[in-house]
Order: sequence, then C-alpha cells, then structure tokens
Amino acid sequence: MRAWREAFHREPELSNHELRTREKVVAALEELGVPSTTFGSFTGVLGSLGAGRKGPVVAVRADMDALPVTEATGLPYTSTIPGAMHACGHDVHMACALGAAAILGENGTRAPGPVKFLFQPAEEEGHRGGALPLLDRGVFDRPKVDYVIGQHVTPELPVGSIGWRAGPVYAAADDFLIRVHGRGSHAGYPHLGRDPIVVASEVVLGLQTLVSRERNPTDPAVVTVGQIHGGTRHNVIPDEVWLEGTVRTLDPATRRSTEAALKRRVRGIAQSHGVRVSVRYRHGYPATVNPPGATRAIVVGLTQEFGAGALTELDAPAMGAEDFSRYLERVPGTFLKLGAGDPPGATSLHTPRFAPPDETMVVGAAALACATVTLQENPP
Repeated sequence: MRAWREAFHREPELSNHELRTREKVVAALEELGVPSTTFGSFTGVLGSLGAGRKGPVVAVRADMDALPVTEATGLPYTSTIPGAMHACGHDVHMACALGAAAILGENGTRAPGPVKFLFQPAEEEGHRGGALPLLDRGVFDRPKVDYVIGQHVTPELPVGSIGWRAGPVYAAADDFLIRVHGRGSHAGYPHLGRDPIVVASEVVLGLQTLVSRERNPTDPAVVTVGQIHGGTRHNVIPDEVWLEGTVRTLDPATRRSTEAALKRRVRGIAQSHGVRVSVRYRHGYPATVNPPGATRAIVVGLTQEFGAGALTELDAPAMGAEDFSRYLERVPGTFLKLGAGDPPGATSLHTPRFAPPDETMVVGAAALACATVTLQENPP
C-alpha cells in the first residue's frame, strides 16, 4: 500500500485527466490477480473480484483525482507535477481500496460474494463529477450491485479511528454566479451612473439573511460568496460587477427554497436600485445520506473487528460535499470517515501540507474489507 500510495502521490492528476493514475491502478489490480475494465477516454476503472461467488454484490469506491494545489509537505515522495497535489487524500483512498482487494482476494480472506472496486475520477469537479459517468457505463449492473461502501480521510479524527453516522453525512453543494449590470460613470459624479459595486455589496449582505432569517434554525445551511470582481480604477464606476458563491444544504426542501429565496432577494435588491441583474444557479452533488440499516450493520462488524474504542459516532454532518451521494441514490450502503489526524486537526483538507500518515491505510483497507464481508454475511 505504501508503494501504491507514493506512486499516486508523486504524479497527481486533476479531474478527468487521470490517465497515468488509471495505468497505475490497472497495473496494481493485475498484480493482485483482479480483472479490470477501462472505458476508453473516460479515466475510471472497474475491478471485479469473485464474479462467480454467491451472495450480495458489494461495490467499494475510491476517488482518483488531485487538486490544483502546490505541495509543501516536504515528503520524500512529494508531487512532481507543478501546481497539482493529492491534498484531499485520494492517493490514500486508492491505496486502501487496493489493500482491501488484496485482503479479499484469492490469497486472503475470501469475500463470500462478488466485489466490485470502483476507481472513480473527477470527484473534485463538483458538478457532474465522476460518479454519474461511471454509473452510466453500467458498473452497477451484470451482476447488479446490492450495497456500496466508501470512505474519506479526515484530520479531525486520530489515526486508527473510524467515524460513522446514520443519516446525512455531507451536504448538497450548489453554486451561483450573479452579474450586476449597472451604468458606469466618473467616480466624482456617481449620480450620472448606476453603481454596481454598491448594489453588489448590498447583495452580499442581503444573502446572509437567507440563513439567519428565512431558514429553520434547526436545519443547517450555508450561503457563502467566495468571489467578487469589478472595477478598473479608483476613480471609475464600472458597468458591471460579478459575484460567485456556494450554497450548502442537507434537506431537499431547504435546497429548493434557498435557491428560490436567493433569486428573489437578488432581483429585489437590483430592482430597488434601478439596475439589471442576471443569476445563474447550478445544482452540484446532492446530500450524502447514509441509510441507517446498512450503516448500523457495518458498525456491528467494524466493532467486532476493531473494538468499540476505535469507532466514533459523528454528532453532526459536514457541510462539504461528495459525489458518493450518487451511488447511495441507487443502492444502500455507507460512507465512513477514516481518522488521519496526527495530532487530530493539525492540518486541513485541501491545504498544501495535508499528508495522512501511512498507518491510516492499514485501518482503511481493513475497514473496507470488514464492511464488505459484513454486508455479505449478514445483510441488513
């Protein structure tokens, strides 16, 4: 696993460009005696184990893509690709899935039923992602998948621990682009124009009340403006300003109502200033929701394998997003969190210094294998 992880980490590839990563995954599966399938220009990989075995079919998913982050870990196997890094731990996820394949293979603890290993690109892409294109290629068919398992490293939990939660685990993630179309003028004569910067400022403040005043306070939501651009000089009022941001919700009804309220609020502010505004609102990944039955069955198996002290029931969902949600829309399963903090919380995902220790992979591979066998031997 260490060799696999280091090879992935040295050559990180961004979403939908995971060509060398695909080659390494296929080579590792071949080394393990696990047949693999590729899909032309699409960079996903399907590994198939125990196709002739009886019992429920379990899919194990690992994401493949890296982030546009310049690495600063100082690791001996640091990224050799300028401006790209496995800053979200997907190198570890792939190594864990391969480790689980080794455990469950012919020379290890044979899984009672068929297992599919989904090496998925483009999780970080954020809109269509890589899960839907992989599903479109029939990876849940022939034989039909009954359960799906995934996991993600987290620095908030100590190495050696496994986090779980029944119900929502990650939020739905949408994004918006707002263009305020004003009328430019000299900054010394603002009455001759329609200042889009002032309107945009009011829009930013107005969006905050979508969470504080239009949402049930017991239902988490986030509205964040991450970019605002406009203007060329200190003494020029520009014609246009644009803002871009994200909306995170857990409940589908809140997702719909927040979108409607955002559009209404923005257009109302613009109308009050006599300017035009355009709003593009895009749905990203839906909320990741762990079905209670499959999740609790897996927790029973993990507790027997690791001991109760290794498991942590998470008290709240995170407001990040995951396209693992696409799989859980099709079949039951669970998405676990894999402790990678040493010490806990020392670094954050998506930062130049994030580097889970190797010990993380031991627990991750065993957890995936244990969850697979649990679902096959004692399906909920």
